Amino acid sequence: MSMLSLDSPGTEVLLMGNEAMARGALEAGISVAAAYPGNPSSEIIASLAQVAAEMGIYAEWSVNEKVALEVAAAAACSGLNALCAMKQNGLNVASDFLLNLNLSGINGGLVLIVCDDPAGISSTNEEDSRFFAKAADLPLFEPATFHEAKDMVREAFELSGKISSVCIVRSVTRISHARGNVTLGPLPRSRPLPLFPTTRMLSALPAAATHPMAHNRLRKAAEILESSPFNRYEGPENPELMVITCGSGWLFTSEAVGLLGLKSRVGILKIGATWPLPEKFLLEHLKRTEKVLFIEEVDPVLENNVKELFADHNCELPRIRFLGKKSGAAPDVGELSPALVMGILGSVMGVPPTEKDKDYARQASADLHKFAPARSLAFCAGCPHRASYWAIKKALAFDGRDGVVFGDIGCYALAVLPTGFHQAKTLHAMGSGTGMACGFGILRGLGGTQPSIAVCGDSTFYHAAIPALINGLHQNSDFLLIILDNSATAMTGFQPHPGSPVDAMGHQAPPVAIEDLCRSLGVKTLIEDPFNLKAASDTIYDLLQEEGARVLILRQECALVRGKRAARRFNVSIDPEKCIGEECGCNRLCTRVFRCPGLNWNQALKKSTIDDAICTGCGVCVDICPRGAIIKESA
Repeated sequence: MSMLSLDSPGTEVLLMGNEAMARGALEAGISVAAAYPGNPSSEIIASLAQVAAEMGIYAEWSVNEKVALEVAAAAACSGLNALCAMKQNGLNVASDFLLNLNLSGINGGLVLIVCDDPAGISSTNEEDSRFFAKAADLPLFEPATFHEAKDMVREAFELSGKISSVCIVRSVTRISHARGNVTLGPLPRSRPLPLFPTTRMLSALPAAATHPMAHNRLRKAAEILESSPFNRYEGPENPELMVITCGSGWLFTSEAVGLLGLKSRVGILKIGATWPLPEKFLLEHLKRTEKVLFIEEVDPVLENNVKELFADHNCELPRIRFLGKKSGAAPDVGELSPALVMGILGSVMGVPPTEKDKDYARQASADLHKFAPARSLAFCAGCPHRASYWAIKKALAFDGRDGVVFGDIGCYALAVLPTGFHQAKTLHAMGSGTGMACGFGILRGLGGTQPSIAVCGDSTFYHAAIPALINGLHQNSDFLLIILDNSATAMTGFQPHPGSPVDAMGHQAPPVAIEDLCRSLGVKTLIEDPFNLKAASDTIYDLLQEEGARVLILRQECALVRGKRAARRFNVSIDPEKCIGEECGCNRLCTRVFRCPGLNWNQALKKSTIDDAICTGCGVCVDICPRGAIIKESA
């Protein structure tokens, strides 16, 4: 039995933050959960899908975030509790529907968990999603601990039911992907049956009527959250400095205050329900200090909202000096950390940082540099994307018209780096490469001569590229869409997508073939295996000579997916007599240019070698060696 479904109230277990939030949803009695995978949020629905049959709930990986929210909303409008999860980029996709759903209201409970990614660890940006809560008049919770993450989700469902509106829970990477102790609560014994009340209209129109209703729901939430246990103060009665913080900032601040010995001088005001602000609670504590420091990730959202509250009540409050991102006291980009917050607090309070042993630090740095190998972001050994971009690179070179490759986010986004031979020239949102290639292909009518190529993954194709392909067809754009089909949403954990034969819960599901979709639109669609470098490169070259919208599917299973169920294809080795090392090609073509992790450079022998522990036996490197020094044999 999974700890997620353990019906043992009071038991303390170790859970990842995302698992804790999934448990909170189960304790709240959810019936439906939907999402599109995106780190750092992916494990929420993945965890629920694993226990869906046992718990009698439904979970799905939707085609994109907007559809996921619509699926969850249908359940919530039918009187059920439903959960939707996504990362910050996904909220942009879902916002069109969210900013209408907030006006219509719902009949059950609907919690939207958004996991932000400060510093863009696994994202194209470090967007702060909290602005959507204010724009949409929706309550916002920000957990600071793993147990609180569970309880906040449960509380958000309770509040959602009381105000008949969506509630947002905002996590960040260090909450979602770290682990901590969580005390389990009771699981519900029954759930209501879905019933959509046809006597009630759930519509955003007319706005003149529904917008005031959204404001009223938020005011009701404010009254309830004013006494929320997630808002609390710790510290002296009248602190020299009051730190107002939320989420992960509270963890780092508490640790920093203790380590710096500032508990008698610094108070910490933790806001867990960050929108609408607990005004009475805040005003009461703002009267007790003349200096306030804000610690939060990423943007000054809490800072700006508290300053706005202060401006409205300045006559009844002392003169306060506010410090934070706006003043430059705290950085306005990147992640927080204990060391960073210690530096901020130390600077504000005049406490010098702890002295380091400079000789020890210098020696440690030298030793680490000596033993730690240089590493860079790279495609995995045997990744079909490396072969695909090699084929694209060769085809563009033969074509000679300086073709442009438009990319977007996914594993294949690494093509902006040496591992993909710098072939992709753009990197934005999912599907944006196809839309930009469509736009660039239209420029042929304005004198443009460079070929236009879009590259997207199979999951991305279903998520966001189909409308751009249709647009290109209708506008008679001249571009080639290359779909890198590796059979899974590989970047986020190999979740199934509409082209997969199973759904999130492991049930058989009818796959929607990419080629069938494309051909149904009347698009010329070809399929090649990227591991057959010559055939793939020749086909790309031939398609570049044609006009109009056309599609090439480069289909080869992700090496990590295949490795779980099948042996390597080939045993690969290098003939040291044929390998001429640095005199080969562009100075070690295989290890310096092709850069597969399974290929190593032996500095002592001045020869390339195969790392059998890493090599997956795809055999592609055999075809790129100009000396024929790499040999493959059937495994």
